[in-house]
Amino acid sequence: MEAATHRKLWIDIETFSDVDIKKAGAFKYIESPAFEILLIAYAWDDDPVQELDLLSEPFLNDLEPQELKRRLGEVIQSLQNPEDAKVAHNCVFERTSFHKYTGHYMPPEQWEDTMILCAYNGLPMSLDAAGEALGIVQKKMKEGKALINYFCKPCKPTKANGGRTRNLPGHAPEKWQTFKRYCRRDVEAMREIHHLLEYYKVTPFERRVFCCDARINERGAMVDLELARSAVYLDDTNAATYLAEMQKLTGLENPKSVVQLKGWLAERGIVTESLDKAAVADLLSRTTDPIIRRVLELRQLLGKASTAKYKTMLAAAGAGDRVRGITQYYGAGRTGRWAGRLVQLQNLPQNHLEGIEYPRELVRQRDLETLELIYPSLSDTLSQLIRTALIAKPGHTFLVADYSAIEARVTAYLANCSWRREVFAKNGDIYCASASQMFHVPVVKHGVNGHLRQKGKIAELALGYGGGIGALKAFGADKMGLSEPEMQEIVTHWRAASPEIPRFWREAENAAVKALQNPGRSAKLKCGVVYRKDRDGLRCRLPSGRWLTYWGAQLDPDGSITYMGKAGDSAKWVRKETWGGKLVENIVQAYARDCLAVAMLRLDAAGYNICFHVHDEIIAEQPEGSRWEDMAAIMGQPIDWAPGLILNADGYCTKFYMKD
Repeated sequence: MEAATHRKLWIDIETFSDVDIKKAGAFKYIESPAFEILLIAYAWDDDPVQELDLLSEPFLNDLEPQELKRRLGEVIQSLQNPEDAKVAHNCVFERTSFHKYTGHYMPPEQWEDTMILCAYNGLPMSLDAAGEALGIVQKKMKEGKALINYFCKPCKPTKANGGRTRNLPGHAPEKWQTFKRYCRRDVEAMREIHHLLEYYKVTPFERRVFCCDARINERGAMVDLELARSAVYLDDTNAATYLAEMQKLTGLENPKSVVQLKGWLAERGIVTESLDKAAVADLLSRTTDPIIRRVLELRQLLGKASTAKYKTMLAAAGAGDRVRGITQYYGAGRTGRWAGRLVQLQNLPQNHLEGIEYPRELVRQRDLETLELIYPSLSDTLSQLIRTALIAKPGHTFLVADYSAIEARVTAYLANCSWRREVFAKNGDIYCASASQMFHVPVVKHGVNGHLRQKGKIAELALGYGGGIGALKAFGADKMGLSEPEMQEIVTHWRAASPEIPRFWREAENAAVKALQNPGRSAKLKCGVVYRKDRDGLRCRLPSGRWLTYWGAQLDPDGSITYMGKAGDSAKWVRKETWGGKLVENIVQAYARDCLAVAMLRLDAAGYNICFHVHDEIIAEQPEGSRWEDMAAIMGQPIDWAPGLILNADGYCTKFYMKD
């Protein structure tokens, strides 16, 4: 729902800071005293793009000082006018930059974001990648990266540049003029992308989620700087000890060098193509020589990045010792789930240390001797303590509440698998229930037939989206000692115990195919999900009203469904294949994500200060004495578009973040 607007302001800026934005994030970058806005490119509605040069001396500026001041005042007035819509690509940067520049908070409700519009439509989030996917790559100047490196970052002082630490317009007037064109073209590209995608705008509900997310990222989470600094110190001290021992054993000047270490091993009859993690583990399994084994073990210890996240926290911590901007709204474009940024909360190591407060305090005191005496691996101990570096501010506590088995609940609900829904309604153990259904015997955790629970668990984790033996192996079935025939037996029994779920896979695939064969006509699943093909691709409407998009989807000659998407973690735009199980995975994860989004909005409205969230878990910073049970109760409230779905959240209170 968009408010009535006077006009639309398209805007993009170029800035300078002495903080590395990739290492420290946008909030710390903008917070720096050296931060400065250099250029503002903007346009009103469909008018030509203009730019304001805030850095150049008058002889290099296209505008007279008075005219520059007038136009800048007009832009600032619009930024502060709640009735003018503002549009930027990754608008959190512009919003935060202008907040600092003007001292006036820029509410996210007044902004639109073409980056989110791209993600919502199944396109890449970066402006240049989205432009390339849409065929407007000419709007994005390829020399932009070099210009940003030249003008927006400090430079190394050299004799050639007279010892300066920063490049200004007067040092390269021609480059500066090119930089201005680059800034203007970003606005042109952004506006064209918006016009191409405005048919599928972000829904009113998603606008609310987007604004809630913006404030969560602005709030951030407090970092225990003493713990983080001490962890880095201890790890560096330990690494120096390991390196010295390695040098003594090998006689090498730099035993961390792959070339040098390969040569040393070859002299002892061990030839290897690689010394990566897997190769070193393999060599250790085949080597008996105690010196060689110790050298390889030291290589492993030196290769463990147990403090990288601590270093990121130290780099990113800003005002109030808080790290901000640690979740990315719509970071997973296929489902709309959040992604991690900076600290990467989604892949933090788990903690299994007993009495975790004790080793945590030992690290803060830098008591290396006691740590090495009690715990077998300093690196492992530091890794397990990473979560605990995020702390509640004085007088407050973290309330942590996590949805219980939400993907399994949603799958059972959408597939209408009655016995599963009954298990969840009674808050039963789905792993035991699954094993019982598979093997037709009662299964009780730590009780009768308890050994079968592990097979039920691995089946639940691996097989819900059409997986087979390969999926079981990915979840460690082979490492549990299961043979392929045993794994196939698990697959067969699991599917036979829940025939509604394989039927759900087939129904989703048939509906998607039908929609692709009949553009403009809807194909509806029993659970209320709808597929429809339009000029841009295959759309999947969820009961929440949100659309998932498979850009450029088509039926290939062999009958397979393909669409355009990113190749893994790379930015390369390629044609990918999908099928029933994968379509159901997208539906279920997107549905569960929407449940989490509803809970976040409700908690926000109830006054909970959400600091971050991880997968299906929400962490709020509340005054001491607050109850996690009250927070979990809100998360478990019914959702109007999911009648009959039973959600259950469990939780705990803690002064520092951890897995309970």
